Amino acid sequence: MFYEPSKGHGLPHDPFKAIVSPRPIGWISTLSKEGEANLAPYSFFNAISSNPHLVFFSSEGAKDSATHAEETGEFVVNLASHHLAEQLNASSVDAPRGVSEFAYAGLTEAPSLLVKPPRVAECHAALECRVTEVRCPLGLDGSPAGVIVVTGEVVGVHISEAVLKDGLFDAVAAGNMARLGYRDYSTVTEVFQMTRPQWKDG
Repeated sequence: MFYEPSKGHGLPHDPFKAIVSPRPIGWISTLSKEGEANLAPYSFFNAISSNPHLVFFSSEGAKDSATHAEETGEFVVNLASHHLAEQLNASSVDAPRGVSEFAYAGLTEAPSLLVKPPRVAECHAALECRVTEVRCPLGLDGSPAGVIVVTGEVVGVHISEAVLKDGLFDAVAAGNMARLGYRDYSTVTEVFQMTRPQWKDG
């Protein structure tokens, strides 16, 4: 089949998010200007650069995470792992402003070292970030798409010794989670390796 998104897909549910998957989940913790902690998962998240280490998350609307990150200039990306799937889902609740998703999901706030927002103590890894850019993308018609994209540079990295194997981060041991389409998620249970080929002329 072929369809133009602007004209509808004719399917029971929009397949866009299922096609563009798996997507890593940015489990973002922030602090408000008043010092209140917030925690929420974002499936529009990824790394975009290795030097410097840049990551982004995209908020559909002016939600607390994007608002706090823009106001304070800081956020933490906590690793979404399979053993914390229920807590991650709980933290997605649309709670009133001022309610701590850490407490609601039964998670522990751990102090960060270089930024003020706390990290999730139960996570196998966390990235402390400082905001480098906040922008509102446009659609083809030039109007705002209604999303806020927050980019940050990673200034500190926490890794649990339990997921380091021979000095390498073990995504299987960490149980890295990803978002698929609809209500589906996946977790890393196996990996394989390939070596990038070297060009040989002729």
